[in-house]
Amino acid sequence: MDRFDAMRVYTRVFEQRSFAAAAASLNLPRSTVTEAIKQLEQRVGVRLLERTTRQVSPTLDGEEFYLRSVNLLAQLEEAENAFTGAKPKGKLRVEVHGTLARHFLLPKLAEFLQAYPDIELFLSDSDRLVDPLREGIDCVLRVGKALPDDMVAKQLASLTEVSVAAPSYLQRHGCPRHPKDLKGHKMVGFRVSRSAEPLPLEFTVEQQIQYLSLPCSVQVNSAETLVEAARLGLGIIQLPRYHVEADLSAAKLQCILSEFPPEPSPVYLMYPRKRTLSLRVRVFIDYLQLAFKA
Repeated sequence: MDRFDAMRVYTRVFEQRSFAAAAASLNLPRSTVTEAIKQLEQRVGVRLLERTTRQVSPTLDGEEFYLRSVNLLAQLEEAENAFTGAKPKGKLRVEVHGTLARHFLLPKLAEFLQAYPDIELFLSDSDRLVDPLREGIDCVLRVGKALPDDMVAKQLASLTEVSVAAPSYLQRHGCPRHPKDLKGHKMVGFRVSRSAEPLPLEFTVEQQIQYLSLPCSVQVNSAETLVEAARLGLGIIQLPRYHVEADLSAAKLQCILSEFPPEPSPVYLMYPRKRTLSLRVRVFIDYLQLAFKA
């Protein structure tokens, strides 16, 4: 195994904190991965990883070697492609919420894969808080304003938000005409990762954003469950319009307080600050910009 291949193995072990997981993701025997790291440490003359029976963790030298390795590998890939005219290839792991993927990414995905047939794309459907470095994820697609400090974020789009409720809920509680009419109403609470309280509702009143928290019969941390709870008449919710377009057309949900909309929600493509942007991620960003403009 040459030096660059050994670096690739090392970066994968570093990111996944596991010899077994790294071997599986690289389609290599675990013994090959173990031997590659052993020889790499002998070559550089320092211990890069601490191994225990339960986990693998980098040393301080290992942290520094990882940063240098990912930058060298990215530069090598870019140099090879520049002179050979080769298209990007390899695995591209993307974390994205399923509804966002189905609405924006999948319709034009065939065109992307046809243009870059050597990219092996894996879409992980989740809206949880992820650790891209440890989990070996190349980039994360998220909707919202909260951005992790250790991630580089590129805004791709801005999504219109709406306030909606089920007709059955509005029959019981009445249809508010102004946010001040919401006394006595309920919302379905939506809690994001690491939040002890549900997000308040937002309304634009006289060009100012006002926040309002209503009593909750139920709180959820999944967008799919949030919509289903609203369909069942459990309260008012706010979310990007594309998410409930079909429900609005079918009259399962109804827009309310349209004259007082929430702020639009930005869509970000994020990748670890410690990792140089690879050519695979760059062409994927170009594809996403077109997907969100369609």
